[in-house]
Amino acid sequence: MAWLAGVDGCKAGWIAAIAFAEGPAAPIIRVVPRFADLFAGEIGPDIVAVDMPIGLPDQVTGSGRGPEQAVRALLGDRQSSVFSIPARRAVEASDYREACALALAASDPPRKVSKQGFHLFPKIREIDALLRAEVEWRERVFEVHPELAFRMMKGVPLAHPKKVKGVINPPGMAERRGLLRDAGIAAEALSARPPRGAAADDLLDALAALVVARHIAAGRGKPFPDPPGRDSHGLPIAIWTFSSRAPSSQDRAMSERPVTRPMIEEAAARIAGHARITPVMRLGRGALGSAADLSLKLECLQHAGSFKTRGAFNNLLSLAVPAAGVSAASGGNHGAAVAYAAMKRGVKATIFVPEISPAAKIEAIKRFGAEVVVGGAQYDDAQAACDRFVAETGALKIHPFAAKETVTGQGTLGREWDLQEPDLDTVLVAVGGGGLISGIASWFAGSKVRVVGVEPEGSRALQAALEAKGPAEVKVASVAADSLGARNVGQLVYDVCKDTVDHVALVADAAITAAQAALWRDFRLAVEPGGAAAFGALISGAYKPAKGERLGVLVCGANVDLAKLATIAG
Repeated sequence: MAWLAGVDGCKAGWIAAIAFAEGPAAPIIRVVPRFADLFAGEIGPDIVAVDMPIGLPDQVTGSGRGPEQAVRALLGDRQSSVFSIPARRAVEASDYREACALALAASDPPRKVSKQGFHLFPKIREIDALLRAEVEWRERVFEVHPELAFRMMKGVPLAHPKKVKGVINPPGMAERRGLLRDAGIAAEALSARPPRGAAADDLLDALAALVVARHIAAGRGKPFPDPPGRDSHGLPIAIWTFSSRAPSSQDRAMSERPVTRPMIEEAAARIAGHARITPVMRLGRGALGSAADLSLKLECLQHAGSFKTRGAFNNLLSLAVPAAGVSAASGGNHGAAVAYAAMKRGVKATIFVPEISPAAKIEAIKRFGAEVVVGGAQYDDAQAACDRFVAETGALKIHPFAAKETVTGQGTLGREWDLQEPDLDTVLVAVGGGGLISGIASWFAGSKVRVVGVEPEGSRALQAALEAKGPAEVKVASVAADSLGARNVGQLVYDVCKDTVDHVALVADAAITAAQAALWRDFRLAVEPGGAAAFGALISGAYKPAKGERLGVLVCGANVDLAKLATIAG
């Protein structure tokens, strides 16, 4: 079951406010002695927002880390609650005098360590050690600041401090409880007595962190700085909050979605001239014996052979690229697209591929000038290897589906398709990790167009997530596993698709290879298994259109081994 947590340090360890996707409306409040205990269960958290510094600089210039300097101006009289966090060596010291000496040597202008800040060092070290050891948790743990969260809830600095000279200030506590109530925190949580080992202000801070976690999960998170930096160990350095801008009448409904039409419009303008406008082939009513009025969207003619080029360019044109370049994990198509976009932008690219990647796709990646590294047996193994590389080098990771920049870039395909075929009733879209269908569904959300996903029977991560009402692990065994082989679609894709995808149709491997053969035989389109999956759902009957239904079918990948295609096509 998917869950989020807002966490604050307390006398007994850590106080956590936990909210489940399904379960009681009021968050569960618990105290754990170690931060790692939050990850000890069979199902770990999707997001943990914690009031504790994450990511430590080697040198400090000015009044502390960049995030602290960035948020102080927003807090008015609450500025004093933002401690100046010194350099890593000082935080690692267990003796106060030693910490001050190390801080003085690593700061400009020289600054000592406050006694209050020094008491935080053991907890900072605890999180730091955990995230340095567990790379996969780095993308789930977000540093927050409760006073900044309260300020964003109110829209202006707060009127009352939470404490006065170290003593609880009742007007300040009442002001914060009111803001949390308005933010959707259940009354019973606000009136609850904190667990043993935690104070009443610790509980309110954990609940404020939970509010930020919910915004981050919904795609409304805002980091200071934007984009977040990384320290020398690859840990993120940013304080996260959320935008307090009230949505206008035009975008009120869309503002609750992680990826919106305005974002896709901006991405389309950004990548114009970099990604191709691919054609639509109109086959007409009754084509191929179908009851539908049928057309094919030929994204297989995109640069680098797939739609992935759209998301790759949107990442490279949206985000700052460090000296170490960019890195990605890929079954082949995403890697080829990132390599192509990096080549065009003059950027170094390092691509991690699983052992199952076809030689044709690896060849395409190399042809575009990227370094290729085999990162394990399956896609998830390659992703883990990529994450380690990013942590070690500081390279920019371009995720194939679990990133808004990627999803938004893929959404430009939906926009383009809509302009070319404005009267469609339904679109069939192949699903691997779900970045493509998330982007397309984000564009068509709220329109009359139904978005239907197509997954191989042996690789059904999106259908499993929709059934489980949250991301779920699946086993992968399919002829299309190199491109449609994600074991888990992740939270972002689930959040988009749960309300925007009509349903998922499952297609057998035999139907996929039959679709490859038909696309070559009838249209001379050389298409890989994943790219032919949606067409396979139509010709096999896995998706049965209504009579006269205007149906668009996406043909989305051309990186096929031609020798294998010749064998399939006979």
